[in-house]
Amino acid sequence: MTKPVFILNGPNLNMLGTRETDVYGSQTLDDIADLCNDKAKTLGMIVDFRQTNDEGELVNHVQEARQGACAIILNAAAYTHTSVALHDALRMADVPIIEVHLSNVYKREEFRHKSFVSPVAQGVICGFGAQGYELALDAAAKLI
Repeated sequence: MTKPVFILNGPNLNMLGTRETDVYGSQTLDDIADLCNDKAKTLGMIVDFRQTNDEGELVNHVQEARQGACAIILNAAAYTHTSVALHDALRMADVPIIEVHLSNVYKREEFRHKSFVSPVAQGVICGFGAQGYELALDAAAKLI
């Protein structure tokens, strides 16, 4: 495989491990990146793991994926529920998209039940913590 899977992470995920551990667990984003790299190797894939708190930068990463990635795994965090710009960029991506959330968003506040990512994603994985990223990599391997 010549192109990586882009694993894109949105706002506040850089605070994992210290932020609301009762909801998000104690693993850090670096721990999850390591988990993803290890899983990707077993699948013969490579990943490009990124995090940003900036909506525009996240949109830029999605646009870059059109040419530079074979799939996108996206935990857009709060932008999942608010970003039409992200939705529009994902519609143009022309690569498989898998939406991931650490927590089960449907067991949380009502405003988290609406996703601007889901309508353009091949699937959604939520509620399995960091394991959701591994499940997403398995799905990406089958889709590409």
